[in-house]
Amino acid sequence: MKWFIRFLIKTIVLSLVLLVGVGLWGYYTLESTLNQSLQIEVADTLDVPPGSTPARVFASLEQRGVIERSSWVRRYWQWQMPDTVLQVGEYRLTPGMTVQQLLALLQRGEVIQRSVTLVEGWNFSQFRAALAKAERLQHSLSDELSNEQVMAELDLPEDHPEGLFFPDTYLYTLGMSDRDILLRAHQRMQQELEAAWAQRVEGLPIETPYEALILASIIEKETGVPHERGEIAGVFTRRLQKGMRLQTDPTVIYGMGEGWQGNIRRSDLRRPTPYNTYTIDGLPPTPIAMPGRDSLLAAVNPTPGKSLFFVARGDGSHVFSETLQQHNSAVRHYQILRRAPNYRSSPPPAEPADNGAAQ
Repeated sequence: MKWFIRFLIKTIVLSLVLLVGVGLWGYYTLESTLNQSLQIEVADTLDVPPGSTPARVFASLEQRGVIERSSWVRRYWQWQMPDTVLQVGEYRLTPGMTVQQLLALLQRGEVIQRSVTLVEGWNFSQFRAALAKAERLQHSLSDELSNEQVMAELDLPEDHPEGLFFPDTYLYTLGMSDRDILLRAHQRMQQELEAAWAQRVEGLPIETPYEALILASIIEKETGVPHERGEIAGVFTRRLQKGMRLQTDPTVIYGMGEGWQGNIRRSDLRRPTPYNTYTIDGLPPTPIAMPGRDSLLAAVNPTPGKSLFFVARGDGSHVFSETLQQHNSAVRHYQILRRAPNYRSSPPPAEPADNGAAQ
């Protein structure tokens, strides 16, 4: 009987020793796993696409040779981070980062944010081109689609897209698409236009927010000088009130479409299009560009005054005149400067220069 008790005691002691040993081995293995540095020499990224699981992510890192013992990392996630949701996105890996730090990064969902800038004064085709070039942004809208077809794909009520998307810098993460950016830009323009329209002054010759958007797009294309927008708006407002044609070159250019080759001829000014404000009365049927907030506000809050004409100086600013005689004098003076190689009018740098003159 005594030998059995001694055997039982030895068995229990041995089992405890083994348990302690296994526990210590597991503890030190886990510690070394979590404290191991990522095996990278330069900054890298970790993609977590939709449908990813921690097990797949850690296994892929081990296959890439970035970490070792991925199964231990997975177990630690299951034991210590059971409620953590693995956020889809792109994570930045840096030399010297440990697995523990990587887990903290994943736990925080600290994904890389990229950006795409849609510039004030661009048209919708330019917006689409910028989105097509955006790094790691999904391109869900085919280049073969027309602008009108894109509007249908976005399930938006308007047919013509021009002017309906707010120019700004938009942030995005891995997994987002051009559709997401355009829908955000469309919603943003609705908000900005509504806010501007609520601040309109009385007696304007425009009756709807959409007409304000059209006028704002022309203002946007006519000047890149912020303090001039209100004065440009004043000229156009007074011309509309007096029944004068706007006679603004950017509308002619827009109406020419692909026929625009960088220069407006007299025949272009006489050629009727729905957008040629030298041949039509009032506003064109749609906006001609994407206006920013300042142009929206200028359209509904024009600067009071008497000027009815303006011409570009050539440095981006304009000379304003109250009479046709004054205007013609300014045109003769500044047309000479057009011959200088550094002559520049007001449209954004991406566009060829025009004289910006309302005549």
